[in-house]
Amino acid sequence: MRRWNGWGDEGFNLAMPEQGQDFLAARIGNGRPLADATLESVCAKVPETRLNPTAELQALIDTTPEARVRHARGQSLADWLAMRSGEFGVFPDGVAYPTTSDDVQALLSWAAEQSIHLIPYGGGTSVAGHINPLDRGKPVLTVDMGKMNRLLDLDPESQIATFGAGTPGPLVESQLRAHGYTLGHFPQSFELSTVGGWVASRSSGQQSLRYGRIEQLFAGGRVETLQGTLTLPTIPASSAGPDIREMILGSEGRIGLITEVKVRATPLPEHESFHVVFFPDWESARIASRRLVQNRTQLSMLRLSNAIETETQLALAGHPRLIGMLESFLSLRGAGTGKCMMTFGITGTRRQTRNALKEARSICKAQNGVYTGTRLGDKWAAKRFTMPYLREALWQMGYAVDTLETATDWDNVDNLLGLIETNLREGLTDQQENTHVFTHLSHFYSQGCSIYTTYVFRVGDSYEETLARWQKLKTSTSELIVNNRGTISHQHGVGKDHAPYLPAEKGELGMLAIRSLCSTFDPDAILNPETLVK
Repeated sequence: MRRWNGWGDEGFNLAMPEQGQDFLAARIGNGRPLADATLESVCAKVPETRLNPTAELQALIDTTPEARVRHARGQSLADWLAMRSGEFGVFPDGVAYPTTSDDVQALLSWAAEQSIHLIPYGGGTSVAGHINPLDRGKPVLTVDMGKMNRLLDLDPESQIATFGAGTPGPLVESQLRAHGYTLGHFPQSFELSTVGGWVASRSSGQQSLRYGRIEQLFAGGRVETLQGTLTLPTIPASSAGPDIREMILGSEGRIGLITEVKVRATPLPEHESFHVVFFPDWESARIASRRLVQNRTQLSMLRLSNAIETETQLALAGHPRLIGMLESFLSLRGAGTGKCMMTFGITGTRRQTRNALKEARSICKAQNGVYTGTRLGDKWAAKRFTMPYLREALWQMGYAVDTLETATDWDNVDNLLGLIETNLREGLTDQQENTHVFTHLSHFYSQGCSIYTTYVFRVGDSYEETLARWQKLKTSTSELIVNNRGTISHQHGVGKDHAPYLPAEKGELGMLAIRSLCSTFDPDAILNPETLVK
């Protein structure tokens, strides 16, 4: 069963090895866990619903306290603290479970008639406040798309697959693989996030070097709006004016509710493998990464950990004897203190992958990279969707963990990365608290790359103090990012949390265009209000 107050399946736990606990304690001190609220105590706080659905809509809407609790928050650290403390703030008045596009249209019409705020809900994995209800004096209905989770059509000639928007990652892949295809979109939230949510938030998958981001995979679909049904045809390319498809990408429920998503599928690859190379220092590792991408080496994924993340990953890996042997080997090969770990994937035919591996190893060797084969790469692949469970393990030890991600041009990567890490590392020193900070580059382009930074700090003596620590780190670093040529979000969308920082990227006229688009489809602002733009 899914956790009501955290990530994923409550029956799965990611254990923290003893040496990992010692590693964190040495850097930020021992933590003291805070007490968690119970589901029963939170349900007791849920007020009476303000919804009075019509007879035909009653079958679609659940107003029980538990359903409303489970749909009140996403997965940001602020959401986590709200769930764990039991202080949710605002609950939706009910949760609707449509099964067809007609159901969605009926819910929209009713919401417009009754002045009900409507929030679309996919997998509930948002880390930017997309799905959180607000207290604006109106009833709130969350629309859970989870019952619209089937492969509706597959055109093998055009390689276009049509899914219900509520289809989560594992069902997307299993239904395609039954026919010999893959979408290849693997965000870290893959276990829970949905194809409609990927489109609405402009998601990026871990193997985007081969398959592309969701904007390359999104071919068309169906959107139910307050003005009617918007159909997006599957045309390979067009010069016929602005792309309506682009207006839906990243719209975050402000234009309408995506009900069907058409995506560009790919035949299952003949071969796939993941490899690890260690470099003696950051400079050589960064140069190798940039050359791999700008040379258009046929990799499916690429990840480069800086020295602190490399050290952290090896400390948290367990198996101290084996890690010790690896460290000794690498030191003898010139990759000792300060080493950086690169993980890359190759996917395709055996000939393609053979040539890609040869080219990748050559480029890495030119920067003194030490190739270690596939063993560590296989471990990364096996655990790549389980890392969000680490938050639970750290929480039980008295630590809070969060991430910040951005993207910038190559000439600014080192500058922005350094600013981010320094700000986070020093952000709590006035409280005599240390923050453990580490970074990897996770998505690569000829022009630049994304920067993905993780930070761990001790929880305070109360939930309020812990939230204040997070707010200080999050706000100051977000401001720093947008003021230093970074995007406020490379892959997690805008939501309510990042909306204040969007004008720095879009500019005054750009924000006017976005607001105008939203008001055209939703003049009374009943769809996911204050998400994306206020």
